[in-house]
Amino acid sequence: MTIPTRPFGATGAIVSLLGVGGAHLGRPDEDEAIRIVHEAIDAGATFLDNAWEYNDGESERRMGIALAQDGYRQKAFLMTKDCAHDRVAAHSMEKLEESLRRLQTDYLDLWQIHEVVWDDEPERIFAPGGTAEAMVKAKEQGKVRYIGFTGHKHPDLHRQMLSQGFHWDSVQMPLNVLDAHYLSFEREILPLCQQQGVAVIGMKSNAGGYLEKSGAGITPEEGLRYAMSLPVATVVSGMPSLEILRKNLAVAAAYEPFSDEELVALLNRSAPVPAGEFELFKSSRYYEGKEGRLAHNYPLDA
Repeated sequence: MTIPTRPFGATGAIVSLLGVGGAHLGRPDEDEAIRIVHEAIDAGATFLDNAWEYNDGESERRMGIALAQDGYRQKAFLMTKDCAHDRVAAHSMEKLEESLRRLQTDYLDLWQIHEVVWDDEPERIFAPGGTAEAMVKAKEQGKVRYIGFTGHKHPDLHRQMLSQGFHWDSVQMPLNVLDAHYLSFEREILPLCQQQGVAVIGMKSNAGGYLEKSGAGITPEEGLRYAMSLPVATVVSGMPSLEILRKNLAVAAAYEPFSDEELVALLNRSAPVPAGEFELFKSSRYYEGKEGRLAHNYPLDA
């Protein structure tokens, strides 16, 4: 089995087309989570996604155990995210040190600002003493190789982040057949990233688990292949079991881009789906993490 690779934007790095989503490593027991990481890397899916708030640090801890064994850290492209939603640089640096300890490594290949989903966050990030300063400092110190940001709420927030004259190495965003019709990152943000040489990390190819419920008749495998057919560096997929990992590895290993005709057919099938109804990460606050809710005085259960 061979997993395709792609350039990571303009960095010169090469990454696997399929990435392992860290949030889902908290769902199986610890032994299976470690096996998921090992089997993914052994198969060539070496891009690893994580965030310090996933499962209250448990996802990072489990990934760290997996990477500490048998030289797996040297085989991986390791990313985690800064979830300090006060967007204060000093707090971000503290959380970076916590992530490095849990992941049992002295550097990250990529550190990204997590969930830029609240309207005030771009201003906070680029304010004096804001998270953008921590990104630069960590890179200068050699604790991270590359820096980026993530978000799933609205293309306008991504556009603001990309319009500051700040050098981003990567941007993570939802890309799926429903996104093409509603607040579309594919149509509005992908071209900006291509112009700026910024690596695109796709996520939520299965619309956060709602693609099959949408009635469009599009399978998770088709959804993953669709996202891979876009100009992305990698597509991160949440894989809470070895069974799902192996299914996604098979999709990636057999990957061929959809033809233009096939893409049109997929988009026609998804077009009747009510806008936003099955992309709740855009149309509701359902997907917002605890740290962001706390920083914005938003109820944890709403």
